[in-house]
Amino acid sequence: MEIITLSVDDIPAAIDLIWTVFDEFEGPDYSTEGVKEFRRSINQETLTGMVERGEMRLWGCNVNGQLAGVIATRGADHISLLFVRKENHRQGIARTLFDRVVMECRDQNGVNRITVNSSPYAVEVYHRLGFVDTDTEKTINGIRFTPMEYLITA
Repeated sequence: MEIITLSVDDIPAAIDLIWTVFDEFEGPDYSTEGVKEFRRSINQETLTGMVERGEMRLWGCNVNGQLAGVIATRGADHISLLFVRKENHRQGIARTLFDRVVMECRDQNGVNRITVNSSPYAVEVYHRLGFVDTDTEKTINGIRFTPMEYLITA
């Protein structure tokens, strides 16, 4: 298992992984509007622009030479994407990717928490990572999510 910082050149493979996992695990919990909104926001042009402008950072986990999981942050402290291929679930990939984000946040002065808007499918995953709900489930533009946070300790 190898964690790497993804470059603009890696975005097509990351998008392929994200859409595959979304369609299987997330999409069934969303309305047609929510699926369209997700697909509108996760595409080559949007992600490339965000990475190039420094608005988003992406990391990947390679297992046996294949991209098995991705995590992305917007700003220094908000997880915007966390997806792991079905065949790689329950192998510690989400934990390892999250630990990388925590390490990056610790390196930032003044960052003492990480936030996420968890999809219904991932709420329990985030709870296992140590996140707590900060509000009840919301729906915006068809996207269902529960706001959560993780407090970084020394």
